[in-house]
Amino acid sequence: MSLLSRLISSTSIKPPTFSLSFILVSSLSSSSSSFSSKCRAEPIPVPSQLPPVPKRVPFTVSLHGHTWQDHYHWMRNVNDPDFVDYLNQENSYAQAFMADTQTLQRAMVSEMKSRMPSKISTPVERYGPWLYYEYIPEGKEYPVFCRRLGTERRGWVERLLSNAKAGFGREEILLDWNEVAEKHGYVHVGQCRISPDHNFLAYTLDTSGSEQFILQIKDLRNGYIVPRAQVDRVVSLAWAQDCQTLFYTIADENQRPYRVLCTTLGSGVHLRKVYVVDSTDPLSGLRRVHERVSGVQYFLEHHFGFFYILTNAPVKESMMCSTEGYYLARCQVGDIQSTTWQNIFYPSEDTSLQDMDIFNGHLVLFLNKKGFPMLCSVDLPINVDCKRQMMIEDLDPWFFPMPSNSCSIQPGSNLDFTNSVYRVVLSSSVVPDVIVDYDMSRRIFSIVQQEEVLGVSSNAQSCSSGYELDTQQHLDRKKGENNQNIELQRWKDFSDTYCCERKEVISHDGVRVPLTILYSQKAWKSDQSPGILQGYGAYGEVLDKSWCVDRLSLLDRGWVVAFADVRGGGGGDSSWHKSGSGLFKQNSIYDFVSCGKYLIDEGYVHRDQLGAIGVSAGCLLMGAALNMYPDLFRAAILKVPFLDILNSLLDPSLPLTILDYEEFGNPQIKSQFESILSYSPYENIPQGGCHPSILVTASFNDSRVGVWEAAKWVAKVRDSTCSFCSRSVILKTNMTGGHFGEGGRYIQCEEIAYDYAFLVKVMGININ
Repeated sequence: MSLLSRLISSTSIKPPTFSLSFILVSSLSSSSSSFSSKCRAEPIPVPSQLPPVPKRVPFTVSLHGHTWQDHYHWMRNVNDPDFVDYLNQENSYAQAFMADTQTLQRAMVSEMKSRMPSKISTPVERYGPWLYYEYIPEGKEYPVFCRRLGTERRGWVERLLSNAKAGFGREEILLDWNEVAEKHGYVHVGQCRISPDHNFLAYTLDTSGSEQFILQIKDLRNGYIVPRAQVDRVVSLAWAQDCQTLFYTIADENQRPYRVLCTTLGSGVHLRKVYVVDSTDPLSGLRRVHERVSGVQYFLEHHFGFFYILTNAPVKESMMCSTEGYYLARCQVGDIQSTTWQNIFYPSEDTSLQDMDIFNGHLVLFLNKKGFPMLCSVDLPINVDCKRQMMIEDLDPWFFPMPSNSCSIQPGSNLDFTNSVYRVVLSSSVVPDVIVDYDMSRRIFSIVQQEEVLGVSSNAQSCSSGYELDTQQHLDRKKGENNQNIELQRWKDFSDTYCCERKEVISHDGVRVPLTILYSQKAWKSDQSPGILQGYGAYGEVLDKSWCVDRLSLLDRGWVVAFADVRGGGGGDSSWHKSGSGLFKQNSIYDFVSCGKYLIDEGYVHRDQLGAIGVSAGCLLMGAALNMYPDLFRAAILKVPFLDILNSLLDPSLPLTILDYEEFGNPQIKSQFESILSYSPYENIPQGGCHPSILVTASFNDSRVGVWEAAKWVAKVRDSTCSFCSRSVILKTNMTGGHFGEGGRYIQCEEIAYDYAFLVKVMGININ
């Protein structure tokens, strides 16, 4: 996700319903390094000092007839001075290992910064009389959230007098991330909500990286923080219509949202457990939506006496439904607990319903058809035909025109319920983030703003005239007067310079796995280019393939960047997720391996220069694949990695363990224990063999994946594998950050340059 889309999505003020410039570094072969020549045809320079050796403490684990030793179990105590000392030693070793790439890193950082505009801003968005927007000031790391009064549709004399009194055009800074970062050293703003009367800003703040968000309420009339309003472990926020009552959810010790509270400004905090609440009379009482059923979810939107409900509740046997995913239902507000909801429509067999948003005159639906995301609007109110099963085509939808390449879709704030224009950020591997307004009443769209890319080649500029819209790719769309502006709207892209191909790879069981392959038309060389393969494959999350300007530093030097949409992730209906989770988790791993082999067999990547990149739970793929096929990958980068899955799931005191039983299984159940044991990266490291070069990054305050997981895995790799190879396995720990890193735009350049420099070094590429 690029900076522009992060700005658009970082602050939502809508009152919601609950619902590589590569250079040769002369010091690479300096006398301060010794070479490993036993294991590799092209030796990797390593420091003269040896990697740190942590203490080994006997610890026995027994379960289901299996007994094993975990000598690094002690690392789970992050307060142990020996553990902190070990992490610092590893950081020193990593620094020594990467010392000969300093010039390379500086060059890459300079190149990345040169592509950035000096100031990045979002287009203004009207909410009531105010225009809200964000920008990152020149030279700063983080955004500033601002507003100013907008013009109203009145006579010019009246408007002039009114604006003079109100100070029209004067910018008000509501929240400056940079000030918080300078004070605390770290900043992560979770939620931002403006009250309906525009007098208060409620936001959540994490200043340690632990994701223990604190609620703060700022009085925008005087700029002061409201006293007694600070609350810990806040997850989400919503204002009531009285502009004095704020609802918020809090998390328990395991970071699971479990309670809804409300506070009235000027009073204490009152506990009120909420199901459905009338926002105009927030303390009038509670109504339960439905009895809780395992695996069944309900997402509600209110619209003039009706609840529109997105649910996966089982349908009646009399209703023909070809999918196990979500469908759209409706009921009157008074019938919320009734069992006779009106089922509006079911998606077709190759389409899944992902999400919805509602406005005064339109319902916006997020869909996925054959792995491609789509958006459409439906006019409200909907006339439901109870005599027959309806399909989406019966609702006369308008499918939003998008680029022909598969796009990621990030909704904007869309603050005004009465507005008929819906704003989104579109992005793909070859399309820089573009903000588009879709007029749902007139069924036309307009491009508001597109991310600026500086310093690109003249070829890229000349090919950036825009996409011809593919109106047949997802669904047959009606052509007529409402689509008359399609040919007039174009967005810049780099599809003539950077080739983006979508392939289907046959996995071990015959299933076709989507693989997106990105490379430079000019720099890529068949069978000779290095490449990296990315994957995630968990929680039903779609792998991010959106625009990343820093990626050009790899592509322009001939690298291939590929994305494997393995099972366990998103991209289709719920079956794609289910077939890669729990007892079927190994499907994810084999899918990833199959994609890696495809890149080599088809000549996209040199057979000795394939790398892998994983983040968090995505590192399960990397760790397991490295264990099973160590010769397939030359290198890998594992970021905040989930590698010690078995031992973590055996500890219910960890924040996410109970929640992860549904995704990966409960090892207290024998069949699920055996499944997890069969692929767990920590338990299956090969003994005595060679090992790819690995960069492992971790964060000390990570509350999602314990910092010890990375440390234990690195220590065990060094114990178990070839002593020469393991010297190119390095661990770098951020001793102050959390799961999501620092996040600043210049800091991010430095982190990416570090990663790229590692890959260049360990791939043994002649960077002359």
